[in-house]
Amino acid sequence: MPRQRGSGAVRAPEAPGRPVLRVRPWRLLPTPGGAPVTFVYTAILALTSLFATYVSPGLLHTVYQDSSTDVAHLLRTPVFVLLASALWVAGGLLSPYALAFVLALTALERRIGGARAILVFLAGHVLATLATEVPVGLAVLVGHLPDSSLHRLDYGISFGVAASIGALSGLLTPWLRWPLLALVGYSLLTDLVAFEDPMTNWGHLISLGIGTALWPVVRRWYQERQQAPGRHRGTAPAPGSRRAGGW
Repeated sequence: MPRQRGSGAVRAPEAPGRPVLRVRPWRLLPTPGGAPVTFVYTAILALTSLFATYVSPGLLHTVYQDSSTDVAHLLRTPVFVLLASALWVAGGLLSPYALAFVLALTALERRIGGARAILVFLAGHVLATLATEVPVGLAVLVGHLPDSSLHRLDYGISFGVAASIGALSGLLTPWLRWPLLALVGYSLLTDLVAFEDPMTNWGHLISLGIGTALWPVVRRWYQERQQAPGRHRGTAPAPGSRRAGGW
């Protein structure tokens, strides 16, 4: 006779084995259902990058200048330029920061939610911008820099990306966290030593530090999201544990 559902000897429960890291490559990219905020933001960046590719250089410079978070614009329209400057990718979609944006923000959104991921991004973008531009304004005020420094072209997503990477690293397993921070930190320090754009390079390091300083906050958000009703059964894995490292 065919064995019926539920019939037969009852198997003893298997002893819990070592947690297995499940790598799901498709989860690295934003989707409308899995990471909708990152998906929409990526689409906007794609459109602005296409705009930058096909418009005339004169028009593009004007748009960049109007979106710049230089001291002059921060004094006149701070909210507008802080938001507008985050709509452009310096170097276009082929920039390493574009890829880092997609991977880091997608992973962060899947762990803590879209609104909170954007808050982390904006914290790095806004605070690092102020940390680099305010000293420029003060230096001009005391005569250490020329007035032209007040109009230094400054735009892009790189500060927010660095903060997102810093925050995300606090939710990864140690064998992913420390190599990631070492690689990113080494790259940013190399750029700073090259001294081609020291203000921006310092901003990248500051924003990475802002992201790492947010570890207690993002870990609490992660736990809250995992323990939400209908979200996860059982005890949520602690950030940094083996089970928390899967994508």
